Amino acid sequence: MMTDTSSLLWGVLFGSIGLGYFLYGKKQRRAVALVAGVLLCVFPYFVSNTVLTVFLGVLLMALPYFFPI
Repeated sequence: MMTDTSSLLWGVLFGSIGLGYFLYGKKQRRAVALVAGVLLCVFPYFVSNTVLTVFLGVLLMALPYFFPI
């Protein structure tokens, strides 16, 4: 459960970016972008550490860049 404001705000930011990735992946039929978008929307619910949230968010945002399938 999120207990501090920074985790909540990072979760909202990554969730918004994830929505954009999801819509892009769905429209362009890009599986990696679609999966990264879903994961960006969901993972902040399960990670409560702020540093880990930022690290995983940046990693998931970079995933479609390195695997443009």
